[in-house]
Amino acid sequence: MDDHTVHVVDDEEAVRKSMAFLLTMAGFTVRVHESATGFLAIAPTIRNGCLITDLRMTDMSGVELLRSLKTAYFRIPSFVITGHGDVPMARRGDEAGALDFIEKPFEDELLIAAVKHAAMQLSDIRDDQDDVEAIHLRLSELTDRERQVLSSLVEGLANKTIAYDLNISPRTVEVHRANVMSKMKAKSLPELVRMALAAKLDIHSSQKARLPI
Repeated sequence: MDDHTVHVVDDEEAVRKSMAFLLTMAGFTVRVHESATGFLAIAPTIRNGCLITDLRMTDMSGVELLRSLKTAYFRIPSFVITGHGDVPMARRGDEAGALDFIEKPFEDELLIAAVKHAAMQLSDIRDDQDDVEAIHLRLSELTDRERQVLSSLVEGLANKTIAYDLNISPRTVEVHRANVMSKMKAKSLPELVRMALAAKLDIHSSQKARLPI
């Protein structure tokens, strides 16, 4: 049906098999995981997938799983399966990044519709990933000094302060700044900052290094 994989995380074997059978018959590629910990171990290798996880599991809850993924900056369209009475707890999954929660018992069509909805979200995530990869490529073309200036700009430092911190002249800072803007293809400073934040640039690693000009 699509080129993405549905990852089902549930510590109950019967539930895993039931959902896997349903989704496979609906035309989806499915991979099951018996624990949240096991899924976290392979999550970084997932390029194109969505997640269905139970709220209550033995090693960690579905919400805790989503929080762990969010902390690791891993984006995947996710749904939380809940039991009756778990709705208040499940709503915390919204903050953790869940698209929605599905209450048991649910109709087969509801689960299938959720997966189709997740597939629509994937295109946006792929576009964002492609953008970030392009930003990283541009970052790799910066010199060490240019990365230092970029990090200082992201921190909101003025040219004179950057010059003092890096022991170079304000004029040299302006030259590096212009080079950074050009190489990063940024039309403005706010756009440059957004790029750095999207790429999760470490703004602390290059400060006050006092490299020679």
